[in-house]
Amino acid sequence: MLITLFYFFIAIVVVQLFYYLGVFGKFAFAKPQEVTQKKLPVSVIVCAKNEEENVKKFVPLLAEQDYPDFEIVLIDDASSDETLEIFEEFEQQYPNIRLVKVQNNEAFWGNKKYSLTLGIKAAKKEYLLFTDADCYPTSKNWITSMTSQFTMNKTIVLGYGGYEKIERSFLNKIIRFETILTALQYFSWAKIGFPYMGVGRNLAYKKEEFFKVNGFIDHIQIRSGDDDLFINQAADKTNTTISYNPESFTYSKPKESYKEWFTQKRRHVSTAEHYKFFDKMQLGIFYTSQLLFFLSFILLLSFQFQWIAVVAIIATRYTVAWTVVGFTAGKLKENDLKIWFPIVEIVLIFTQINIFITNIFSKPVHWK
Repeated sequence: MLITLFYFFIAIVVVQLFYYLGVFGKFAFAKPQEVTQKKLPVSVIVCAKNEEENVKKFVPLLAEQDYPDFEIVLIDDASSDETLEIFEEFEQQYPNIRLVKVQNNEAFWGNKKYSLTLGIKAAKKEYLLFTDADCYPTSKNWITSMTSQFTMNKTIVLGYGGYEKIERSFLNKIIRFETILTALQYFSWAKIGFPYMGVGRNLAYKKEEFFKVNGFIDHIQIRSGDDDLFINQAADKTNTTISYNPESFTYSKPKESYKEWFTQKRRHVSTAEHYKFFDKMQLGIFYTSQLLFFLSFILLLSFQFQWIAVVAIIATRYTVAWTVVGFTAGKLKENDLKIWFPIVEIVLIFTQINIFITNIFSKPVHWK
């Protein structure tokens, strides 16, 4: 029995090493990107619902981008606070701001995809760059950096949307670590020709890509997924690339309670259930192999079976995984997270299990 478990443990570690070296290493060890301004016509699209405090702070940062040809499409999704009034003030203040006012629609009530569709149709520029109302770019060269990765063939650009650092907060470390792990996965799979998701906090594509798949129509009944489900449908190895120059990053304020963050992750996981079969399979294998790695080595060590070999294999796995995650954290300017990898990884594994079980018995709430 124990010998079978030992060989199973070796197989699990081989799977883990395949992911970390064969897949994730493609991004972790990639060379820095060059940024050359291409002066493409860009519509920056922001959809907001009851975000008055955020849009006050962040819309001016978008309007002050150092880029020759861009407009900002502000979409008010039937807000009940002062968001619309603030947008109207910005429309008067900045000549390149276009305002889209969305009224509640019984057929699409509470569906962000409906509002985004109206905003995309209103956009006058050929290239679309998306961010959320609670996000802000790291520099005035955000548009330049993101659009520099467009080519004749690459018409979808996946960017990085990080979270602000909060000192002496372990939850903040968990949230930021989970964010870089997610980015490591979707960046890496995109680099090897299997893009499967992007984040609406930082995402760009040519308008024709939206209409090529009839927008969000195939998943309009699913409240979330305006970013990852769209990319899962529209992206492929020929039309998709990534942007990871630090000036292309966006940031937003993270959740400050475990309950809020857990609810947010429940939504993300429930959306992933609608990915293509291959994408669900590769994600499932990775997360399952993480859990089985811990369970199997704990059992083997508890019986002290081949413990020297087991410890050596554990050390090898951690050396590889820690190196890959460390290089990724450096690329994404999250260097303080490197030392927390072993602890936070365990927390995230059991959080995933909790989310999976919780989602079986209740459905998460989506767009506000």
